[in-house]
Amino acid sequence: MCSSGAEANENALKLASFHTGKSRVIAFENAFHGRTSAAVAATDNINIQAPLNNQQQVDFIPFNDVDALEKELAKGDVCAVIFEAIQGVGGLDEPSAAFVAQMETLCETHQTCLIADEVQSGFGRSGDFFAFQKYNINPHVISIAKGMGNGFPVGGILVNPVIKAKYGLLGTTFGGNHLACSASLAVLQVLEKEKLYHHAKAMGEYFVERAKELPFVKTIKGRGLMLGLEFEKEVGALRKELIFKHRIFTGGSSNKNLIRILPPLNVKQKHLDQLFTALNACHQ
Repeated sequence: MCSSGAEANENALKLASFHTGKSRVIAFENAFHGRTSAAVAATDNINIQAPLNNQQQVDFIPFNDVDALEKELAKGDVCAVIFEAIQGVGGLDEPSAAFVAQMETLCETHQTCLIADEVQSGFGRSGDFFAFQKYNINPHVISIAKGMGNGFPVGGILVNPVIKAKYGLLGTTFGGNHLACSASLAVLQVLEKEKLYHHAKAMGEYFVERAKELPFVKTIKGRGLMLGLEFEKEVGALRKELIFKHRIFTGGSSNKNLIRILPPLNVKQKHLDQLFTALNACHQ
């Protein structure tokens, strides 16, 4: 356990390097994995990478390009492939099931760790507990945070038993503190008691059906309650109107034509209806 998503991904990448004895990382275009050291080096945004971060060896490839992935892994120096089953800041893009299956196979073939970054998509947000579970794979490491503490700063990694634990390999000052553990346990209890990931899936399906009614929406992305609406033009002005006039906060992404919709997992249909009413009003 640790204190943030970035720290979780740092630990995941470090553990992969320890386990394989290699140092290079493969990440994906538009990825976001954090703002520190190796995590920011694996984030596809040069604007938040300092020269210090550039000492990390990271290469970016597109989702669904098996040939590019195989070419990189065949070089024999890749410790980890890190991916988001649903990209957050990147704009809600998802890899295909066929690609993910081949990615897992290639990682096994080339003795490379597969890291599933579930920092934003985990803990029920996708409609499954983890977004990668849609693909029926077994990552070497899963990084978690955000929904893990429902706002309390906590993160962690789940490690596949094939990676042998060693005392002192990883460490952190505040990881696993009593309050963080209590918060995480409370989240798990509420998720189970209120069946919130099932609710997230149902609300996501309702959202998609309502969004299909909007003629000005180009593409609907995501699943569960990790959603995006893509428009034909940039959404900066629309987001401002939604928050200042309708009191509805939406997220941005590296795709300037897309708004991210990340409501609480206990959101009701009436709340989603408010969003669609506001979107229609903004386009009159």
